[in-house]
Amino acid sequence: MLNKVLIANRGEIALRILRACRELGIKTVAVHSSADRDLKHVRLADESVCIGPPKSTDSYLNIPALIAAAEVTDAVGIHPGYGFLSENANFAEIVEQNGFVFIGPRPDNIRMMGDKVTAKDTMKKAGVPCVPGSDGALGDDGETNLRLGREIGYPVIIKAAGGGGGRGMRVVHTEAHLLNAIEMTRAEAKAAFNNDQVYMEKFLEHPRHIEIQVLADEHGNAIHLGERDCSMQRRHQKVIEEAPAPGITQAQRDEIGALCVKACQDMRYRGAGTFEFLYEDGRFYFIEMNTRVQVEHPVTEMVTGLDIVKEQLRIAAGLPLSVTQEDVRLRGHAVECRINAEDPRSFVPSPGKITAWHAPGGPGVRVDSHIYSGYSVPPYYDSMIAKLICHGDDRATALARMAGALQELVVEGIKTNAPLHAELMADAAFQAGGTDIHYLQKKLGLS
Repeated sequence: MLNKVLIANRGEIALRILRACRELGIKTVAVHSSADRDLKHVRLADESVCIGPPKSTDSYLNIPALIAAAEVTDAVGIHPGYGFLSENANFAEIVEQNGFVFIGPRPDNIRMMGDKVTAKDTMKKAGVPCVPGSDGALGDDGETNLRLGREIGYPVIIKAAGGGGGRGMRVVHTEAHLLNAIEMTRAEAKAAFNNDQVYMEKFLEHPRHIEIQVLADEHGNAIHLGERDCSMQRRHQKVIEEAPAPGITQAQRDEIGALCVKACQDMRYRGAGTFEFLYEDGRFYFIEMNTRVQVEHPVTEMVTGLDIVKEQLRIAAGLPLSVTQEDVRLRGHAVECRINAEDPRSFVPSPGKITAWHAPGGPGVRVDSHIYSGYSVPPYYDSMIAKLICHGDDRATALARMAGALQELVVEGIKTNAPLHAELMADAAFQAGGTDIHYLQKKLGLS
């Protein structure tokens, strides 16, 4: 096992990684910006290093500072968490070139899945179903692109090959707007991702967002841990996640899961990963693979009993997976609410000092959070301050526990989106299950 790990992140995921390290007897190094010296994991880590001022580019995205921190503390491995540099192939490469263990996939896997065109081609070869669309990046010939649009059928969506997080995409409903949309998306992609390649896909009208969690080790072993439903979204950002997904049968789970496992083995994948799909009319369509631990990994942990972060650490140490596919059994249902420091209606961030904090409890209730009474939420980073996860023997029990937990939750001094979550727990369509990715947008009057 790795004897010391540097945690190249902040907030709740940094604390989550620290706890997993503790259970495995691994010493920890917390890096932090000058604004984050009072974070809980910084206080709990065996060592801490300030790597720069508040701005992310000068601290958490500062690769030389991270490598230097690993060197001065004699860390063996670096865990990137999610966000920041977690899916940066160059960072993974530099980590390994400097003699450290990158706790994540191989750099070539990150690079392959980071380019949406290459990712889609790779999935097609592995037999994973994809959304109908262009075979590769669009060229400059307008007539060819117009013909392709007609063949796919409107509406279509133009996506940046290097995009992600809901950026670099544009829906086109008629042929008259296609060429202009392609050029606008190209320009945006060049500015945002330094890659102006774009591709075209069929735009599904009422899809759900279903994702498959996978784990793979250095020895050719790969498993899937079932699916999550992440359809409750606002502007492509997930708000609520649950596992298993309502309405997905065991036969569907086995079939799509096996294809994802095969894809991992075909590309010699290593570590944790998530295959993301749009799901409509009983069919899965691959959209992207996230080569890191997901924000919503706790719902999978709750229904499988498996610690995904500990598995990441074991895999990085060269050990085989601790379980086989036959060992994976889904038990009950879990739901996760992302608690953000923001106005529940306008969604404007609400940084500031937390004057009172009370975490809910009871059977099946889990809270992943780095905050505490007296902690000041800084204005420089993502607004998520906690994840509230509830598990029950069935979906109705999990939702009832979540409704109760949200009533118990106390966060004073700042605004949070907890009232929105409470409203959604009482929403008839959400209670019925199977809402599509546009439901919340429409409910909030945003589309």
